[in-house]
Amino acid sequence: MSPAHNNSESVAEALDALDRGVEPDRVVLRDAVRALLTELSRLAPGRSVEVRIPPFGAIQCVAGPRHTRGTPPNVVETDPATWLLLASGRLDWAAAVADGRLRASGVRTDLSEYLPLTGR
Repeated sequence: MSPAHNNSESVAEALDALDRGVEPDRVVLRDAVRALLTELSRLAPGRSVEVRIPPFGAIQCVAGPRHTRGTPPNVVETDPATWLLLASGRLDWAAAVADGRLRASGVRTDLSEYLPLTGR
């Protein structure tokens, strides 16, 4: 992660809670999700893939054709806890897709080359 996010207390606190099997505080979870989405958009600039982590955030990233109207052709969507596990390397992309924790539709949606976001 970039230095701005390396020391993010919210990411560390949320991951610690998940590692202990505890639901992170909602504000901490929100801030951690947004910090990691920001890092993904920095590493994979562009507008060809929409990444949705409801209810906390959505970004467009990855270079390629830009989508401007209606449902984008390349969409990644998951819940906040799964996003944190993926972004931290605690969960493999293919495993998350296989067990239905991650929905990815479109030819550009495999973001595994950008993960994990932490520890970079």
